[in-house]
Formats: sequence, C-alpha cells, structure tokens
Amino acid sequence: MTRFLRLCKIAFVIFYYGLDELALSGFKNRRIRFLVRVITIGRKLEVPRGVRLRLALTRLGPIFVKFGQVLSTRRDLLPADIADELALLQDQVPPFDSAVAVAIIERSLGRPLSSMFDGFEHVPVASASIAQVHFATLKSGPNRGREVAVKVLRPGMLPVIDSDLALMRDVASWVERVSADGKRLKPREVVAEFDKYLHDELDLMIEAANASQLRRNFAETELLLVPEVFWDYCSSEVFVMERMHGIPISRTEALKAAGVDLHVLAEEGVEIFFTQVFRDGFFHADMHPGNILVSVAPETFGRYIALDFGIVGALSEFDKNYLAQNFIAFFRRDYHRVALLHVESGWVPPATRVEELESAVRACCEPYFDKPLKEISLGMVLMRLFQTSRRFNVEIQPQLVLLQKTLLNIEGLGRQLDPDLDLWRTAKPFLERWMHEQVGWRGAWERIQVEAPQWAKMLPDFPRLAHQFLERRALVHNGEQERLLAALVLEQRRTNRLVATALLLGGGFVVGMVLVQMLGWVGYW
Repeated sequence: MTRFLRLCKIAFVIFYYGLDELALSGFKNRRIRFLVRVITIGRKLEVPRGVRLRLALTRLGPIFVKFGQVLSTRRDLLPADIADELALLQDQVPPFDSAVAVAIIERSLGRPLSSMFDGFEHVPVASASIAQVHFATLKSGPNRGREVAVKVLRPGMLPVIDSDLALMRDVASWVERVSADGKRLKPREVVAEFDKYLHDELDLMIEAANASQLRRNFAETELLLVPEVFWDYCSSEVFVMERMHGIPISRTEALKAAGVDLHVLAEEGVEIFFTQVFRDGFFHADMHPGNILVSVAPETFGRYIALDFGIVGALSEFDKNYLAQNFIAFFRRDYHRVALLHVESGWVPPATRVEELESAVRACCEPYFDKPLKEISLGMVLMRLFQTSRRFNVEIQPQLVLLQKTLLNIEGLGRQLDPDLDLWRTAKPFLERWMHEQVGWRGAWERIQVEAPQWAKMLPDFPRLAHQFLERRALVHNGEQERLLAALVLEQRRTNRLVATALLLGGGFVVGMVLVQMLGWVGYW
C-alpha cells in the first residue's frame, strides 16, 4: 500500500508540474502535439520548464534530487535553461527550519548549543537533499576559536528513501524477469549498491570517516585540500569539520579574475580523479560543482577543496589493475588487448570471438581520439560501449556504477573549465606511470615493505609449522597406505574364498566322475 501511495504521489507531481508536457513537447508528430495541448488544459504552466523540473525533483525527494545533480553536470546533453536550474540542486535545495537543526544538534551531541559554539549562524549557508550546513566557531577546547562548518542531517529522510528504494527494487526484479538483458545488467545488484551508498549518506559518522580517510590519502600531495574533522562534535546526525574558504569551481569567471589557470586546474582535476581511483582505490563519488571549491589563499592558491563525503567508492586490487590495463589499452588504441581483457576477466562469454569484439570496440572509440573535450562526449562513448556490451552479452559490474557516474561528473567539470582539454593525453602518462610502479621493481619493493612485518612475525614459527605440515602429511600418507592395505587384505580373502569354493566344486565333480567310472567297471566285470 505504501509503494502504491508513493507511485500515486510521483504521478501527481509529474502531472502537477507539467513534466508530461515537457517530455512530449519535443515530438513533431501531430497526434502527440495535439495530445500535449489536451493534457495541458486547465493547468498553469507559465513557469519556465527548467524551474518546473527543479521544483518537481525537489518535491519528490533525495533520490530524484541526486538524479538532477548528475544531470546538471551534463550541459552537452541539456538545454542551457534546464542545466542552469538543475545546477541549483547542488547546494540550494530549500532548507528546513533552523530551530529544528538546533534541536537536532543539542539532542545528538548532548550539550546546549551555547556551550559548544560561538557565533552560530542560524541561516544555513548551503542546503542539499540530505543535509544542510551552518557556519560557527568552536567555543572551547584545544581548537577554541576555529571556524567550522556544522552539517545537520535533514529530518524524516529514511522513510522517503526506503520507500523509493523499495520501488526501485520492484522495478529491478521486474526488469530481470521480463528483459532479455536482465541477467547481464544485474539491476538488483545495481540497486543494492545504490541502497548501500544512500544509507551511508544518512549516517554522518560514516561521512566524517570518509573525509578523514581522504584527507590522510592526500596529506603528502599538493593536489587536494580536505577539511579536518572534529570528532568531539560528530554523531550520526551531526558532522563538524573545518570551514574551508574558496571559490565554487562552477564560477569560472571569478576564478579567472582571481588569476587561476583554468587549463592547469582541469588537468589537475583529471590527475586527482585517477590518483583516487588507481593509487588509493578510494574515491570521492559525488564530485558535482557544488561539492568543489578552489582555494585562492596565497599558501594554497589554485588547489582543489573537496566537500561532502557522503558518497565514496572503493575498488579492489583486481578492479584497479583490470581498469588500468583497459584504460592504457584504450589510450594506446590496442583494441585487441581490450577484447582479450574482457574475455580473461569473464565479463563476456568464453566462446566470444575476440576479433569481433575488437572490431566493435574500435568502431566505438576510434572516432573520438585526438579531439579536445569540447568535440567529444564521454557520455556518448559510454552509450555506444553499452550498446556493444549488449550485443556481446557483457555482464555489468555493479561495483563500477559509481565510477562511471564519477567519470561523467569529471567530464562535465572539465568541459566547464577547459573545453580544449585532451582527456586522453592528460590521463595516459599518469596511468603508464602507475602501471610501472605496480609491476616494476618499485612496485615489488613497496609490496615487500608492506608484507615484511607479517613475514617477520611468521618467520620464527616457520620450523614448527613446517614440522606440523610434514607430520600431518605423513599421517595422511600412512593412513592412506593402511586403508589400501586393508582393502587389499579384504580383496585377497574374498578371492581365497572364491578359489576354495571353485576347488571344492571342481574336486567334487572329479570325485563323482571317478566313482561313476568305477561303478561302470564293476558292472562290466
């Protein structure tokens, strides 16, 4: 019943804001255009279409807002008026009452607001689908006087998200049953991944831990700034971090006026992405413009500042190596290697003809090389690759869905900063260097250094472990010999019985024949 009511609400919002008209208005068919005129009778649709779409997504809840945020980075796919409105979803979702935010902070941290913060700003500086942010200053302790950002979880989110996820699971199960591509696309596993990340966003302690890990990963580099976490002021509903100062990355004119080199900024953005994915296997997976600032402070001028760590992705060593080899093969235009990697990984059926897959991948990617970002669309490349994957029954990997989303975000950012950026040429040296570090002498030495403490711990136990292994092997060997010997004895006894029986029967027959012969002789005489 709850899911039915949610479907009814979605249908009502779509109709109320005229999204049905928005979807159908692009058709040139006369009957469809007539249908549009009929269904709009009695509705006031004077509000611009982009505004209506933004308001509808906001009213439908966090999952729809996330969808709008992703769309907002793809200005190559959307009209400018719609893209501008959807960009407001990144940090300008209508806030909830600040009195409610204060009550949540005091209840969650167990202290009055006045004992923790000075200058708490009741008007939120940013409001998104899951939480909103207030600025303040720490009042006491070793960090007294530090400027902080206080993130407060939006109340009532869990029921809405659970309801939408239940609908998504139902749709995924239906697709898996009725679609020929259901097994290959793994829709239920993809929804399960989405479920995990959304629920992680509802626990701000997880977000704080993500921020702490990302800060540690980039502590020794000059690429990315991550705010410090103040753990004494964190809970599942409240997250207090260092306040960061910078210019939103979407304000390109302000960045130019401040003297930031947008070309360098775009290249460093690509390097940050590949560093997170291939060096750390831990990446910020919500890199829309609302979550990124650029520092203009003299000591950190031009550096990226990351915000909002609710969604992060993680990759295994297998995934990292597989992806790196694929990327390098793409950049070298070694399509045969790409096809072989797909077969070796088990992502395509083993009977797939490598030459046919190679030809299909070449047709997808070759037209886009040696072109600046403004002349290509990574989204279009991915779409063509998905069509190819459907033809060759490539199994979708749910753990890579977030990576694909993040890659599209990166492309959207790069397109805004420097449309002439050559994505392939920028990324190729980094990946080749990373692969050299992984498989070369440097990589081997680093792995030895990592494993050495464990080896040192195990080394004194090695003689005892070796003796136990040999002893067990001997026992197993002796036990096996005893079992075989017992079987041979049983077989010998069975054979002896058969032989004895045969001799007895044969002897009886011979004796009987002798007696018969003797009786015959007696009668003859």
